[in-house]
Amino acid sequence: MTDSNSISTPATPQRDYYQALYQAALTITSSLDLDQVLQSVVSSTTEAMGVKACALRLLDAASGQLRLSAVYGLSSEYLAKGPVNVTSSPVDNEALHGSPVYIADVRTDPRFQYKDAARHEGLVSILCVPLEVRGEAIGVMRVYTNTVTTFHEDDIQFLSVLASLAALAIENARLYESVKNSYNGVMSAFWGTYIEA
Repeated sequence: MTDSNSISTPATPQRDYYQALYQAALTITSSLDLDQVLQSVVSSTTEAMGVKACALRLLDAASGQLRLSAVYGLSSEYLAKGPVNVTSSPVDNEALHGSPVYIADVRTDPRFQYKDAARHEGLVSILCVPLEVRGEAIGVMRVYTNTVTTFHEDDIQFLSVLASLAALAIENARLYESVKNSYNGVMSAFWGTYIEA
């Protein structure tokens, strides 16, 4: 963690994270519709953690931007604030290097890229974790609160596990698309050759 007072060891027993993880795993394994799966993950995360919002962004390596893939609880005005560039966002840069990042107050912390927009949206604390596939970060997942919030170790573990499940769903969807495209290419080549013969 980046903040020395960011982790408290006591658990938060009022949150049923096991049930939320079970539901997320069911959703991820029961659908090939990636948009639907990721939207379900961010909405169930928001509900389970009792936070204001949750967003999932994927890294576009070519532009160095984190592109929004799923969001729950943030206004369209906030989402239109501007691009999230990794070079301008120490929070995301650190998360992409594999560490959960906690900020107690994004309205004043210099690591947060859009402080004024956060203030206008009513955002206060955030927790950001990496989305990783085979040790490589492909994006980040953030939760936002509207009051100063200390995230406990079980909160961090819960969000990290959900981020891992989301990353797995993304990887599976990409593999599925790759296999489907390869199959279509092979079939097109086969039928083209067959017709010519």
